[in-house]
Amino acid sequence: MKQDSLFDNLSGELFTDISPTNEELVKAREHAESLRRDLEKWNYEYYVLDNPSVPDSEYDKTFRELVEIETKYPSLKTPNSPTVRVGGQARSDLKKITHAVPMLSIHTETDFEASGAQAFDERIKKALTLPEGEEVEYDVELKFDGLAINLRYEHGELVSAATRGDGVVGEDVTDNVKTIRTIPLRLQDKVPEILEVRGEVIMHKADFERINDEQRLEGLKPFVNPRNAAAGFLRQLDPKVTARRKLSFYAYGLGEISEPIALTHSGILDTLTKWGFPVAKERRVVSGWKALAAFHDWVRSIRQTLPFEIDGVVYKVNSLALQNELGFISREPRWACAHKYPPEEAVTTVQEIDVQVGRTGKLTPVARLTPVFVGGVTISNATLHNEDFIAELGLKIGDSVVVRRAGDVIPEIVRVLPERRQGTERDFVMPDHCPICGSETFRDEEEKDTRCTGGLFCPAQRKQALVHFASRLALNIEGLGEKVIDQLLEASLISTPADLYKLRVEDLVELDRFGKKSATNLIEAIDKSRETTLARFIYALGIRHVGESTARDLATHFGTLDAMMSADVEALCEVNDVGMIIAQSIHSFFSEPHNLTVIRSLLDRGIHWQAPAQTVQESFVAGKTFVLTGTLPHLGREKAKTLLLAQGAKVASSVSKKTNYVVAGDEAGSKLDKAQALGVSIIDESEMLSFLNLKLEDVQ
Repeated sequence: MKQDSLFDNLSGELFTDISPTNEELVKAREHAESLRRDLEKWNYEYYVLDNPSVPDSEYDKTFRELVEIETKYPSLKTPNSPTVRVGGQARSDLKKITHAVPMLSIHTETDFEASGAQAFDERIKKALTLPEGEEVEYDVELKFDGLAINLRYEHGELVSAATRGDGVVGEDVTDNVKTIRTIPLRLQDKVPEILEVRGEVIMHKADFERINDEQRLEGLKPFVNPRNAAAGFLRQLDPKVTARRKLSFYAYGLGEISEPIALTHSGILDTLTKWGFPVAKERRVVSGWKALAAFHDWVRSIRQTLPFEIDGVVYKVNSLALQNELGFISREPRWACAHKYPPEEAVTTVQEIDVQVGRTGKLTPVARLTPVFVGGVTISNATLHNEDFIAELGLKIGDSVVVRRAGDVIPEIVRVLPERRQGTERDFVMPDHCPICGSETFRDEEEKDTRCTGGLFCPAQRKQALVHFASRLALNIEGLGEKVIDQLLEASLISTPADLYKLRVEDLVELDRFGKKSATNLIEAIDKSRETTLARFIYALGIRHVGESTARDLATHFGTLDAMMSADVEALCEVNDVGMIIAQSIHSFFSEPHNLTVIRSLLDRGIHWQAPAQTVQESFVAGKTFVLTGTLPHLGREKAKTLLLAQGAKVASSVSKKTNYVVAGDEAGSKLDKAQALGVSIIDESEMLSFLNLKLEDVQ
């Protein structure tokens, strides 16, 4: 996607309401949920664990894709979407500080060439409606590869320091920051009563190499890069550990301030320098995109000589008045952008391709490389994502390839060098059986991934399957969380969900943090879960693409587990909102003998449910589709949903032509507007109760 298109997307100018079909919206919702899960995971890895698993480029692509979906279908945007967040959540073991002024992220130009600078400048001019030929003045500086920090001074004294966190709430790292010698603890000059200075905590290359040498001598794992090392040391619970590691700080802006100190961004940096804050000397004040591009090229030429790591440069409109006029787009200021550099590359050989199985059953081919030094580290492995990725590369085992550290962190194969082939290279074939458990594999055509079908049996998926099985919307086994499941797996007490129902109190009391009472409570909770519903049981199986709503539709449609398990793909497609992809996933799951063995074991150990009541079909609402929107004054949406489902109604999350009724409460939003546009019947809470033949006092 071109960057100007992305800008339009973020400002909400590209798409209008296109009245999508229900099938389109369902697919968009499922895809958006998948993207959000990935982004939240990657945010957590990057900001909390300091251990990213994907390149910046992959994150940016996924983020842009989610922005497009949420802009095209506004009803799908959620309050906690990663598109309204800045970073990751704060660590739970550190105190929290709420930022007086949010610490926002900035837009990234992924076009590495001069055209990236030109695109940014053109957007700025367009937003300011400047006359032709008039140039904008910019402050240009380095983009440090470190950890963003906010320093708060009151009456010239440093009183707190916090990480970015999620942009609103960060981690209190005051004691650790005080060990960084480049950060002034007291400001001597006359300064504003309240002054928040923002910048980057980094580790210089020389200090990073010294620490890694020490790690190797002690037989410890070396740090991946200076950024990870700096982040880890800054967020230590013991300041003494931070003090032993030489960290540095460079200021680049302000947070809250009680009185203005300059009219330009460059003026702010000049003032901070005068007050004793380190500011990178590699900065300029320039005008026009050609000057931006020239600065980008110049910094690239000196990049390797800098004492610290950078991954690009930053352009900021210099005038604070113009910054204020330009304002913000969701999570980003319009008046700034980061312009990155392409990662470093090297040539090596693919010795073999192994296949790993992830927690979700995804089979990921991994290239085993002849070790090669790239971007400051030795690379010996690179993910190949899926079959299509390998096909697109044209990769064979034994090929010479170009590798790079994407985002200067994650190794990836960029391209193949077929001209170097010797005739001994071999094609790679994705296995038709899981290399971990031997279950059959199937190709997920929607995501282009190959997956293991043995979700209830496969050791690689074991933990996720158990956590999902015990979750609130599934079998709802109170007290059986991830930590307990980890204990049970480590003690080899369970391997599949069926093993839960063989556990005894005496098995549990042998585990850490388990007394007789807590063990008894868990066993009772497991016993209680034997009585459930068909819909909950289907959901608990963890079939890919089968969420709570789809599980309920399957249970209603087939009535019995046997009928659903024996259904072919065509019969499955007859279920409401079940398309070909979901049907194939369900059919593949029940075609795997390992899964059937576990299901039979679950039933043999007492899992049961009541047959659906025949009287449900007599209700007026049975078979009709309802959408709830706004605040229902007495029931609440969850209670209303439960009442409707109990009488055989369907409750959807979005309005379409198939919707029979929209139940609208106070402050109803876009769903109400869409219902009116489509001519869908709109009722209130009391009318819904009359449809159900219920009185308010009977259900409160």
